[in-house]
Amino acid sequence: MDWIRDLPTWPNASASKRISCAPHRWHVQIIGQGPDVLLLHGSGSSAHSWAGLIDQLHTEMRCIAVDMPGHGFTQSRKPIRNGRKDISQDLERLILQEGWSPKLIIGHSAGAVVALDLAARMDTPVGVVGLNAALAQFDGVAGWLFPIMARTLASIPFTARLFSAGPNPQARARRLILGTGSVPPPKMMRCYSRLISDRDHVAGALNMMAQWSLDDVVANLSRFQDPVLFITAENDRAVPAGVSHSAAGRMPNAKVVDLTGLGHLAHEEDPGTVARIIKKWVL
Repeated sequence: MDWIRDLPTWPNASASKRISCAPHRWHVQIIGQGPDVLLLHGSGSSAHSWAGLIDQLHTEMRCIAVDMPGHGFTQSRKPIRNGRKDISQDLERLILQEGWSPKLIIGHSAGAVVALDLAARMDTPVGVVGLNAALAQFDGVAGWLFPIMARTLASIPFTARLFSAGPNPQARARRLILGTGSVPPPKMMRCYSRLISDRDHVAGALNMMAQWSLDDVVANLSRFQDPVLFITAENDRAVPAGVSHSAAGRMPNAKVVDLTGLGHLAHEEDPGTVARIIKKWVL
């Protein structure tokens, strides 16, 4: 993403800053006052995804939204560190460097998995909100074939260029987003259109997929002691609600709230409802 060209039109651009913390040059947006809340988007998205939710939370919380390595405006100097464990370690380093004290970590999809991993690293208890948390492995052959395909695609130098240079990015973004069961606002759609047109962003998403693994996370759910709130969406075509219910059933301090009429990007479609659920749980 081009910091000079794209940032001025990006949601909450006035709150954006770049922070160098090895091995990445992070893009972070900090808005509001109160307890620190860290927001982690899912694979293929960026901090823009939280704009609506931040509008609802910033009067009571200091919202810290981060672009994942290789995504959006975050420059990843080591693409080999785009797996869940590496991202968690690098985020922990960033938190310590900046002196943040997150009392809550909100993660969407793959970001929810990183949120759990990061919370487990914290010295003090941290609440976790998982929005349509991607805590399930692919079934059957897909479980080993998809990661291999992602690794192969990520290793081919021109793959990201081909994906990002396709015709009519608006139509491609719309098909991708509608395929998740969500209909976000037009401003969000325009952001996704720009993201899928950016070679570096596409490469970052591919690298994240290629290095993704859930084995130890799923195996250790019963050991996670911090409070967890899973929020699921009825129309989610990417992560079925049963995934969160199954995970919560294995955790000692977790609950699930189910939303009707919304899809995978529920927090973009109806940030007010999602914010009310979070506030009720936290406050």
